[in-house]
Amino acid sequence: MKVLVTGAAGFIGNALALRLVERGDEVVGVDNLNDYYDVQLKRDRLSRLSQYSTFQDLRIDLEDTEAVAGAFRQHSIQRVVNLAAQPGVRYSLTNPQIYVRSNLSGFVNILEGCRHHGVEHLIYASSSSVYGANTRLPSSVHDNVDHPLSLYAASKKANELFAHSYSHLFGIPTTGLRFFTVYGPWTRPDMAVFLFTRQILAGEPIDVFNYGRHHRDFTYIDDIVEGVVRVLDRVATPNPEWSGDAPDSATSNAPYRLYNIGCNKPVELARVIEELERCLGRTAIKNQLPLQAGDVLATHADVDALVEDVGYHPSTPVEVGIARFVDWYRDYYRA
Repeated sequence: MKVLVTGAAGFIGNALALRLVERGDEVVGVDNLNDYYDVQLKRDRLSRLSQYSTFQDLRIDLEDTEAVAGAFRQHSIQRVVNLAAQPGVRYSLTNPQIYVRSNLSGFVNILEGCRHHGVEHLIYASSSSVYGANTRLPSSVHDNVDHPLSLYAASKKANELFAHSYSHLFGIPTTGLRFFTVYGPWTRPDMAVFLFTRQILAGEPIDVFNYGRHHRDFTYIDDIVEGVVRVLDRVATPNPEWSGDAPDSATSNAPYRLYNIGCNKPVELARVIEELERCLGRTAIKNQLPLQAGDVLATHADVDALVEDVGYHPSTPVEVGIARFVDWYRDYYRA
């Protein structure tokens, strides 16, 4: 297939693009290389794809309506995986306009490209943060998610609503993936595992929010990519049993699907820190703090639908994933 992957210089997008070209697909990668974090890290990720003639690298900002439309016109795109977005819950507290431009306007430009160019299937990144004030665990795609706790979460919920509208109006098959705390080699520097590793090695204190007692469904990057590929290959279809009298939020009478994609095994943050200390051979200096605004106490993905529909089975325990990350970090930064 010929697949458009947005955010191709990002953590998940780059790993996915690499997997797709390795299996023989053509990939058109889109990224604007913004400076939200280290641009050199993004360039180094892209260099992993430079040996493949089946990878094309486009420098496009999704907010640029004409540039996005031009990419769809110039390339015979069959399927799209939209992973480009402004990430970060805490950053959205101080820079809300960036989220509106990138996560909302940019996503509509992708939807318009799919609409006018006969794209077979659109996969897009949502987030576990959409569960917001929900306290029932594990979180299910059949739950109501009308109470986001951050603008980032609200923007991801909006993406799901936009996607459904386009699926209903124009018959575009769309599948949204609610990612749960992805980590591993090449991760973002603002993610906890990366940040803690850098600070522990530097002898700096780490900020441990909620005193390390909150839980996250840490999911290793290879497991995430495997799930995305399986979903990409299974085009969303209408649910013949869907009813407006008792609507299921995860499906529709349009070709629309939502899935959680996580490990289904939440881990306490304190334990992750312990694994980092073990792999690094150092004890962290901990700055114990209360839960930060916009954060939730726990995430736990109910992945039954993904298991049933595409045979998704995450297999990397956190001990293995943390060790692989630390090995990569030491090698990449010569630490």
